[in-house]
Amino acid sequence: MVGFGWRKPANVAGTSAPAILLSLFVATGGLLFGYDTGSINGILAMESFKKDFTTGYFDKEGVPGMYPSQVSLIVAMLSAGTMVGALISAPIGDLWGRRLSLIAALGVFCVGAIFQVCATNVALLVIGRTLAGIGVGVVSVLVPLYQSEMAPKWVRGTLVCAYQLSITAGLFAAAGVNILTHNMKGAAAYRIPIGLQLTWAVVLALGLLILPETPRYLIKRGYKDAAALSLSRLRRLDITHPALIEELAEIQANHEYELALGPDTYKDIFFGEPHLGRRTLTGCGLQMLQQLTGVNFIMYYGTDFFQKGGVDDPYLITLIMQIINMVSTLPGLFVVESWGRRRLLIVGAAGMAICQLLIASFATANGSNSETQSRILIIFVAIYIFFFAASWGPVVWVVTSEIYPLKVRAKSMSVSTASNWLLNFGIAYGTPYMVDTNRIEGSRSIDLGSRIFFLWGAFCILSIAFVWFMVYETSKISLEQIDEMYERVDHAWNSRRFEPSWSFQQMRDFGFSDSGIPPQEPQLELQQSRSSESQSETGGSSTNTATTSSQDDKLPIPIGHVDFSY
Repeated sequence: MVGFGWRKPANVAGTSAPAILLSLFVATGGLLFGYDTGSINGILAMESFKKDFTTGYFDKEGVPGMYPSQVSLIVAMLSAGTMVGALISAPIGDLWGRRLSLIAALGVFCVGAIFQVCATNVALLVIGRTLAGIGVGVVSVLVPLYQSEMAPKWVRGTLVCAYQLSITAGLFAAAGVNILTHNMKGAAAYRIPIGLQLTWAVVLALGLLILPETPRYLIKRGYKDAAALSLSRLRRLDITHPALIEELAEIQANHEYELALGPDTYKDIFFGEPHLGRRTLTGCGLQMLQQLTGVNFIMYYGTDFFQKGGVDDPYLITLIMQIINMVSTLPGLFVVESWGRRRLLIVGAAGMAICQLLIASFATANGSNSETQSRILIIFVAIYIFFFAASWGPVVWVVTSEIYPLKVRAKSMSVSTASNWLLNFGIAYGTPYMVDTNRIEGSRSIDLGSRIFFLWGAFCILSIAFVWFMVYETSKISLEQIDEMYERVDHAWNSRRFEPSWSFQQMRDFGFSDSGIPPQEPQLELQQSRSSESQSETGGSSTNTATTSSQDDKLPIPIGHVDFSY
């Protein structure tokens, strides 16, 4: 465990077990999206589903089916709903709190799942998937946010990665259920997989009823006593323990320091300080590029794509791919702290690009439906999924949950996650038109087949450059220290050498810290304002000694070498 960077520092007070266990439980929210994505992948290829939902379309073998436009709509409306859910997650997450908002989102998801189970036509199925998508969208923002605000810094990346592991577990579970039900006669073949997704949504909602709110959210809302109680539950320290008091004071001081630099409006997530525009661009870019690696092309349409590519048992191959996807997430959990975010993203993008360009090149040279091409397709898709699952799958959620300051964290995460779902919608809706070999309502599709991997490979190459220039290394430092890094480090490729040294209590109270970094203009104004208030309260020229005494009182009481930056 030492090699993976998971050992708790010896000078950190309290225990980390409650925060870790809570973060792991909440991470299972990823099961909802993973299971829904995996189940629709297999359901669309089921004969009973095509028979019940067909509107007169027949494929080239004369078998009843669905128009590609209908397939696109059924798949993509979940993504449209998730984009809406991601955007509304910020206002409700800041108003109701992370925990209550998650419970409400799970309620909406359950309503959507019930609509899908009861659906007898495409319209009702689309409504149900849209409602379920809204719930998933809120969950996709607030679960990593809840985790990052709860987790200790030395294991924060691994815990947020567990969210992606839950997504892959949901995909795997759905593939297994589809194998068991796809040969059933009648509506049970597809209604059982749809209905099972209600199970964990209910369990997760019941669990959240007894979990605490995050201390950082409570500080943001001004509930300092409630924040102290929440932190006490997480650290297993008495509410009067000096280490707990000091950690809470540093969180509050950092939040006040952030507010001194500017307001927390939606405009400020693009133009505010410290460097909020750069951070928002980083988060949105990562989320969009995660989709442009092409992974959801396999997750949404893999079974149908393998079937048309000449693979003998597409359901079995899809199950194998989901096993690889789930197991391959584990190496990412092991090395995300020791390797760091940047290195893991770059290595993952390079591996994916090589695999995808090889798939597309062989398809162009040997034809799309040859036996050799089918084998090459399976082998390199499996390797490609390994690289994605170990890197871009989990690490993107880690970075976007860490890089934003508390004052705009929910808003920035909602915007960046919405950009993920926007691209998800585009890929889900447009893919049948790019790869389908059948006539589409009087027009021809582009019919790229396996050559579509040229497109995904090109975006993976672009991803390498984006990470090098834009992504700062955030491992092993607290969320508050990330603010300091963005102010002190000019270029992302220099961030691995960053060593935090600011005390935000000193920055708030005096406008500078012991690190010797000169204060910026907003801190100078804040310092002068505080000095003026102090002088007016003590009255006149006799305030020099009093002011010095007052500042001394504000300095933290030394209690030995204890690390308070969780």
